[in-house]
Amino acid sequence: MQALWMVLAAFFFATMGVGVKVAAGSFNTFELVFYRGVVSVIFIGLVLRARGTPLRTPVPMMHAWRSVIGVLSLGSWFYAIAHLPLATAMTLNYMSGVWVAAFIVGGAVLYGQAERQGPLMATVLAGFAGVVMMLRPTLDQNQLFAGLIGLLSGMGAALAYIQVTALGKVGEPEGRTVFYFSLGSVIAGLAGIVFTGLTPWSAVSWQAAAWLVPIGILASLGQWCMTRAYSRGSTLLVANLQYSGIVFAAFYSLLLFGDQIPLIGWAGMGLIVASGVAATVLRTRTLPNPPAEEH
Repeated sequence: MQALWMVLAAFFFATMGVGVKVAAGSFNTFELVFYRGVVSVIFIGLVLRARGTPLRTPVPMMHAWRSVIGVLSLGSWFYAIAHLPLATAMTLNYMSGVWVAAFIVGGAVLYGQAERQGPLMATVLAGFAGVVMMLRPTLDQNQLFAGLIGLLSGMGAALAYIQVTALGKVGEPEGRTVFYFSLGSVIAGLAGIVFTGLTPWSAVSWQAAAWLVPIGILASLGQWCMTRAYSRGSTLLVANLQYSGIVFAAFYSLLLFGDQIPLIGWAGMGLIVASGVAATVLRTRTLPNPPAEEH
């Protein structure tokens, strides 16, 4: 039953995606990253205080590097959500599992052990075939650039995934890692706003303004549920249940936004999910205790 926390986390992240898509009509990506970070810093800060977890960390540079990677991934994902069907953007971000497999294969090639990674390499190739199938329908809508940005968000999530693993190995609490990632989002968002400027509140729709706080809270709740799932449930089952977020996102895409995804797009989505699940199963020997990924 504990693994069902991951399904709840996936629901929170997909619902957050709805908020980002609505709010993107009034705010730019940097503003959304900033507001998401502010709400999460306050929320997670209160949780850490209630639990008596100190904010002081012995590895500040590891958190800094993790935040840089994570914020780039988060910003790319928010941009993709704003310009692509929600289900498509969600799937591209969840390519992170396939990217991790690709990094493992790349390392094996460098060390002359590629022949041992044949099955894992097959999942990587299948995943990228799914991307081609998904993005091809969007070419006529001039959405290819947003698709590539979404693909980069998945790569960034994979790099963050590896960095979170390293933080876990040195004993950093998950809550502290999430807090510093949220703080990094605030700083990066502010830096971007310096160049893009703030949207005048007179130009902001009430729907967009109403979603600002829920976006941060949903992200924090998603992290909380995901961390509990990984700490108390079967690692392999939990890692694969994250793909339920694509199902929730597809439902939202059809019901709330009327997105029309051609059959080949749905087929590509299914291929990415299948390859991600297969890659997770195959890479458990290399990464036996996957951590929670951050959104």
